[in-house]
Parts: sequence; C-alpha cells; structure tokens
Amino acid sequence: MKKRYLYLLLAPGLLFLTVFMIVPLLLTVGSTLFRDGSFTFETYTQYFTDAYFLDILGTTLLVSVMTTVLCVVLGFPVAYYISKLPPRKKSIMLALAIFPLLTSSVVRSFSWMIILGKNGMVNTLLTSLGFIEEPLSILYTPTAMIIGLVHLFLPLILITLVGVLESIDVDLVGAAQSLGASKFTAFRKIVVPLSIPGLIIGSILVFVGSLTAYTTPALLGGKKRVVSTFLYQNAITLNDWQAASAIATIMMIITFIVIGLMNKAAAKFNPKG
Repeated sequence: MKKRYLYLLLAPGLLFLTVFMIVPLLLTVGSTLFRDGSFTFETYTQYFTDAYFLDILGTTLLVSVMTTVLCVVLGFPVAYYISKLPPRKKSIMLALAIFPLLTSSVVRSFSWMIILGKNGMVNTLLTSLGFIEEPLSILYTPTAMIIGLVHLFLPLILITLVGVLESIDVDLVGAAQSLGASKFTAFRKIVVPLSIPGLIIGSILVFVGSLTAYTTPALLGGKKRVVSTFLYQNAITLNDWQAASAIATIMMIITFIVIGLMNKAAAKFNPKG
C-alpha cells in the first residue's frame, strides 16, 4: 500500500509532462505525417532529396560534432585538475567555470563578433605580428559558430566531469602504480574508463545544445544556415509550420540516434557500468 501512495506522488509531474511536452510533441510529429487527410512521408522525402537542406544538415552535424570534441578535449584536463584541488580552491574554480553561464548568449556572441571580425582583435594581432597580410574571414563561417558554441557549452561538460572525477577513489590509481603501471597507464586504464559516464552525459548535453542552439549560429554564422536557423526561417519568415514541424522532428530523431550511439559506446568502453 505504501508503494502505491509513493507512485501517486509521481502523478502531478507525469500529468504536467504529458500535457505540456508529450502531447505537443506527438501533435508536432503527427502534423508532418498527414497531408490532405492521407498518411504520407512526402515532407521528409522532399527534405532528404534537397541538396540545400542536406548541406544545412551536414553543416549542423559538423558544427555539433566539432563543438563536442573540442569541449571534451579542452574540458577533461581542466576538470581533472579541478577535481584534485582542495575543497576551497575547488569551489572557487567551479564558480569561475560557472560564471560564463550567467552571461547571456547574445552578449557573448556579440563579443565574439567583435573579436573575430576583419578589424577584430584576432586579425589585428595576426597582422601586427606579420603572420598574415590580409585579414582572415573567420566571422560568418562554421569556424566562428564552433568557437562561440565551445565558449557557450564548455562549462556544462566541466561541471559534469568534475562531479564524476572527484568520486574516483585515488587509491585505485595508487594501487595501479604500486603494481608497476606508469602515471599515464594508470590514468588511461583507470581514470578514463571510470569517467566515461560523465563524458557521455556531458557530450550529450553539448551535442544536443549545439544541434538546437539558435542565437549563436544566427549571429556568428551570418548567411550560413544550420538546422535551427532554417527552422526559424520556415516558421517565422515563411510561416510554413508544417515544414518547421518536419525539421523539428528530424532534429529530435537525430538527438535520439546520438543518445543511443553514445550509450552503446559507454557500454562498450565501460561494460561493468
């Protein structure tokens, strides 16, 4: 009987999710599968046979994957360093890591526009040092989007990894070294496998965030489209809500596929969970 009452506590949350998330998602997906009262996949076949949309999808996936990889490469060493600090210093470093999240993505994107522009800090510095003769075209390219998204989502993977890394027992590394393993081998054989859950969660957060981000790609990408800006164009500018629903459904499917692949990778590299 007590368990039944405990299950009842889930009812308000489940009702809220059903009404405000599950039902709208089903309606969104359903609207793309019916045209003039008949079931059809025509909306999706049009997109996947359109070279323009495939180019947009390819750019989006490239930007999302590169952002995720760079966040992992840059975030893992920093997270490992923070996890080994004393509690006081660790709190200060985490606060500094979280601080960028308190700034609007619009403000940060405009800051990168100033830095990456043809007359910005990067080109001015490279020109003054003699590395380049003419300013580089960094702004309004996928490279600019990746830079902005890494700045946007790096704190998320830092927070996720620090929580996992600080829970790893240091005696395991010490035991491996006492048995003849080098520091690098102990790190590769013990720390990395045990940190995979944090890597998977952080990578999913970064990839999904990069896939669905709008403000940063819109400001730093210029006319270079990604799926989120293409969705906005169809919904707001063209007022084609069925096309926008189809694009949103494609984004959801990609998200589920990526989550499934990452979970399989986690099971392969860390079979004992």
